Amino acid sequence: MSSPPQIIIPDQIKPQDGRFGSGPSRVRPESVEALQAVSKTYLGTSHRRPGVREVVQSLREGLHQLFRLPDDWEILLGNGGATQFWDAACFGLIQEQSCHFCFGEFSEKFSRAVAEVPHLNQPALEVSPPGIHPEIVFHPGVDVYALTHNETSTGVAMQLRRPPGTTAREALVLVDATSAAGGMLFDPATLDVYYFSPQKCFGSDGGLWLGAFSPAAIERVEQLHSSGRWVPPTLDLHIALTNSRLQQTYNTPALATIYLTLSTVEWMLENGGLSWAAGRSQASAAVVYDWAEKSDYAMPFVAEPYRSPVVATIDFTEEVAADDVAAVLRANGIVDVESYRKLGRNQLRISLFPIIDAQEEAALCDCIDYVVSQMQPSSTSQP
Repeated sequence: MSSPPQIIIPDQIKPQDGRFGSGPSRVRPESVEALQAVSKTYLGTSHRRPGVREVVQSLREGLHQLFRLPDDWEILLGNGGATQFWDAACFGLIQEQSCHFCFGEFSEKFSRAVAEVPHLNQPALEVSPPGIHPEIVFHPGVDVYALTHNETSTGVAMQLRRPPGTTAREALVLVDATSAAGGMLFDPATLDVYYFSPQKCFGSDGGLWLGAFSPAAIERVEQLHSSGRWVPPTLDLHIALTNSRLQQTYNTPALATIYLTLSTVEWMLENGGLSWAAGRSQASAAVVYDWAEKSDYAMPFVAEPYRSPVVATIDFTEEVAADDVAAVLRANGIVDVESYRKLGRNQLRISLFPIIDAQEEAALCDCIDYVVSQMQPSSTSQP
């Protein structure tokens, strides 16, 4: 493979911050400064003492307010990220069988995890190719429906709703919201668990899962706990529930992750809440998709109504190697816009998370145009 050309992007068109990854995401400098200010009294202290538990309580209450949850919903948290939450759900939420709506790498991963669990029936599957998502349909005998609000690998967003003819008492709806939470609106009435890791829209680090649980979901956790089903303590959602109510986690968490997440939640609430944060993502999405639709060499991979407001996947024509463009951008300090490795398309993947201002997205588009114009000046549009 030949090396990408040596191209220097003029400083005057570069974004102020070169991080555009879809996970981990850009972290707000203000959050890092706030963490630094409390580092001597917060970091390196016991997570079971008031100094940390007060931060956990503020985070749980802040998310409850941000998501506009009913009073009887609860925010749970635990170590390990959304991937570990899948394993926990196999013990603490799925009774016998789940149904998974798969349309990318991460929605499929949950189904593969469930398929290996000996005490559960094989999962039902509804599968679509990358670029669209399956319709939400009813499956008899299913007690958990697994949806994905935004498929991070492909940039496909799903409109959330319960399967026709079901209620929470009959079947829980679990929604993987890792790249959607904080950047997309949702109605709690359409689901029972809205879980995520905070390293995307919330501009934090990984290693933590958080979930908004409905009363029906809490009841399922308690029911399966009472059934005597064996579960490793680190995957026990009843232990996570008990500890969350004490404003702590079962094991020592990454305190920096909790604090950075809280900082972003408070920033969103101070500026207008989830509607404001989602509006920022929508503004960025308008910039990037409009640029791609007008381009001579780029076009959105995903069509409406499936197009994501938080992760944009942009295909390139065969004359332009997206990997080379990404390599030149990286050499100029603009990083993590490479396509998802397993998707295998000639494309860039650009985060549209609320932390990134739409003007920064416009600057990124200008930089891409500049790089391509220098690589193939006669066949592409100018910035």
